[in-house]
Amino acid sequence: MRTTSIQVLLACSVALAAACSTTPADADATGAEPPADGAMTIVGPIVSIDTDPWAYDGNAVVRVDADGRGRTAVELPARWNLCKAEPVDVAALIVGMRVQAVGAPSGDGVLVVCEAAAHRLVPIR
Repeated sequence: MRTTSIQVLLACSVALAAACSTTPADADATGAEPPADGAMTIVGPIVSIDTDPWAYDGNAVVRVDADGRGRTAVELPARWNLCKAEPVDVAALIVGMRVQAVGAPSGDGVLVVCEAAAHRLVPIR
């Protein structure tokens, strides 16, 4: 009986430790190169995807409910050939998917993925 109690206590301790461990929002969850100076990193689920602005050379907007920061608009330029960042596979993104976005802050609650090779918008687990 004592062994069972110790096993239960150990299992509860491990579960509690796992639940309490957190990853900061700026941590690189993808293993990719760290963001460039001045870049901002967010992590959270996608709440909407709007590619209509690409029809008139505007920025597509992927809204992310960023952990600890609230709703953030992640802008993706229509002309990726003018960006240093790799193009984002927007077709692979879906609402509800957790993503990491790294980009240049542009105004209140806006992040632009373009200026540096380390900028990205990628799914994470």
